[in-house]
Amino acid sequence: MSSLAAIAALIGDPSRAAMLQALLPGEALTAGELARVAGIGAPAASSHLKALVEAGLLRVHAQGRHRYFALGGEEVAAALETLLCLARPAVSVRPPWPHGEAFRTGRLCWHHLAGRLGVALYARLTEDGWLEPAPGGWATTARGEARFTELGVDLAAARAATRFACDCMDWSERRPHLAGGLGREVTSLLLRRRWLNRIEPRADEALRRRRLECTPEGRRALESEFGLAA
Repeated sequence: MSSLAAIAALIGDPSRAAMLQALLPGEALTAGELARVAGIGAPAASSHLKALVEAGLLRVHAQGRHRYFALGGEEVAAALETLLCLARPAVSVRPPWPHGEAFRTGRLCWHHLAGRLGVALYARLTEDGWLEPAPGGWATTARGEARFTELGVDLAAARAATRFACDCMDWSERRPHLAGGLGREVTSLLLRRRWLNRIEPRADEALRRRRLECTPEGRRALESEFGLAA
């Protein structure tokens, strides 16, 4: 297992950091795509990716002539999101958000909903009795079990994850959003029903790759189902 210092050194390289951020939405990208994101050549990208795979920060899937890279798991994504929080520490007067309000409103963190929408949904689920504290995170209440089932959330798939429901500190909001299998399945439902849509980026737009936008139907549904104003 890699030491903390070795992991920190790997993440600290600007090219590798750019690659890791590009993979935060949870999708797999090729070495060429990641090279363009990082602004480096193919040989350098290959060297960086090899080191990240060996450290367990990335996993690789070979298919035909292509090799697809993805984050090593949800724990890696959560660690990166937390480090992004530390990269812009809170101060008494916070600087303007540099990436645009649309990106701050809704985006993917691994496979779960982040940004203002993610934080607001987390608050609603925990404060309105859908979830209750449990060892290592959260469990559904009887009310939450019924409501999630009514909405079509795949609770069996959520429980098959390493962690069912847990906190992930949000990079832009500095408050938690919902992670774990439940966070993934709730986000999957929102996308499947077209309440949220993904924004298609250019290959070099690492941040935009994560962005989500709320549809008109989604605004109505989030308000009626969760009491959220999107």
